[in-house]
Amino acid sequence: MPYILIRDDITTLKVDAVVNAANKELLEGGGVCGAIFDKAGRAKLKEACTLLAPIQTGQAVVTPGFGLPAAFIIHTAGPKWNGGLQKEEELLQSCYENALELACDHQLKSVAFPLISAGVYGFPKEKAFLIAKKTIQAFVEKKDITVFLVLFDQNSVQVSQQLKQSIEEFIDEHSVHRLEKKYGRERNKMQVDEAFSFQELPTFESTKRSTLDDFLATTDETFSDKLIRLIDERGLSDPYVYRKANIDRRLFSKIRSKREYQPKKSTALSLAIALELSLEETQELLAAAGYSLSKSTKFDLIIEYFIREQNYDIYTINEVLFSYHQPLLGAS
Repeated sequence: MPYILIRDDITTLKVDAVVNAANKELLEGGGVCGAIFDKAGRAKLKEACTLLAPIQTGQAVVTPGFGLPAAFIIHTAGPKWNGGLQKEEELLQSCYENALELACDHQLKSVAFPLISAGVYGFPKEKAFLIAKKTIQAFVEKKDITVFLVLFDQNSVQVSQQLKQSIEEFIDEHSVHRLEKKYGRERNKMQVDEAFSFQELPTFESTKRSTLDDFLATTDETFSDKLIRLIDERGLSDPYVYRKANIDRRLFSKIRSKREYQPKKSTALSLAIALELSLEETQELLAAAGYSLSKSTKFDLIIEYFIREQNYDIYTINEVLFSYHQPLLGAS
């Protein structure tokens, strides 16, 4: 099920539960903890926490959400960073695992985490993010739950310098603005289009269709038809596809069962990534939903870069998109 990076105020999210990066005494603290107490209602939340305190580092407990949009608050005590010599990484992993198990025990379908221990507890942000990412990804691949990781800013996600440089070079080389400069604004528009075209839509010549009837029969294939055909041709299971696409099972079921369903562009691209389609195949799948990849937006260029590189890890793609302030793939 979906794992989603967002930059937002965790106290405003309409999810089943938010996670409080708590202390072992479950007392009101600063940062995210203080904001949760303030929004939930200090007196009521303090009373509920008193009945459960103290807890151990890595343990998780649940209280009502009171004044929050979320129905529940899952409290987990993160470790303080002491140079990595006191099993801090294992304890931080336990925070996420125990909170997620508790959410499933209560049959919750959505939960939002802050980046635990990365504030006043001094856990290095890069390490804290990698542990959160690894633990959440492993969990959502097995469980029917949507997990949000709420980050303070884009700098919390560390994209390798080598990857970022490669993407920057690709964007610079392939963007429509770069190509317009290269080919000259005064040239005929058809010449410019030709320079950066990668045959988005099928043509008689490229597909070698023999008759108009054959062509029209193929173009009548809806997005849902094409998706089901591609899944069957690759011998994949539905759960494998929607999990790899990082989309909600219910959304996938809707696409599959409603022949005329019109997905969002990000959803169509998520499924193309899950199916590990080539650039041409991706364009054909997008065309069935009325979309295409262009050279004029950073979002499209980043997706094209990963497809050309045959890197179909949707989590890595989303981290890059997040760092560039772009919409993410997957979700619902």
